[in-house]
Amino acid sequence: MQDTILIVDDETDIVEMLRDYFVYNGYEVMTAFSGEEAVLKAERQPDLILLDINMPGMDGLEVCRLIRYFVNCPILFLTARIEESDKIRGFGIGGDDYIVKPFSIDELGARVEAHLRREKRQRGAATVKFSDQIMIDYSERSAYFQGEALPLAKKEFDIVELLSLHAGQVFGKERIYELIWGYDSEGESSVVAEHIRRIRVKLQAAGAENCIETVWGVGYKWKK
Repeated sequence: MQDTILIVDDETDIVEMLRDYFVYNGYEVMTAFSGEEAVLKAERQPDLILLDINMPGMDGLEVCRLIRYFVNCPILFLTARIEESDKIRGFGIGGDDYIVKPFSIDELGARVEAHLRREKRQRGAATVKFSDQIMIDYSERSAYFQGEALPLAKKEFDIVELLSLHAGQVFGKERIYELIWGYDSEGESSVVAEHIRRIRVKLQAAGAENCIETVWGVGYKWKK
């Protein structure tokens, strides 16, 4: 079965170049030329999204924020320039990687392939784990409290998955960042703290106990 990529950019030439490249390399491709169109196309659940940040009207960061409520696939931002604060914000709302224009199309293809491989490995962990309050279905990449799904974004679930599969083991922020975002990702480990804060807020909102314990000066662990 072919992987499906959604390409979002207001520049027609870039969209056509990327579409031709990925179709040639065996992918199904959807395209969108605005943020509003991207939100609609994302409802078709692509396997990966290439998302330009600097679009008129609804920009890529706003698109990412909106679709993360119903899309779990990797989102790779395309941008002509990026400030450190923008990177932190982008990772914080659920982005997975940044590709700076102009880029090597072969490098972009390699990054896309790497993200898709990682997704397939994670989906292959087809086990279900229960705690006193929370059920985690690793094959569906979903977490539930008292039968109700917790609205975890992709990276939030990645952190829950990592910590819960190693309950009691302490992970530093830098180590979590390396394992979830990758060694070659450009960003800040402080993004980890923001993701964990969001996870805790969602657990609290559902009425669940906080399962992630802070080990001061060291990192975080999943309570046994």
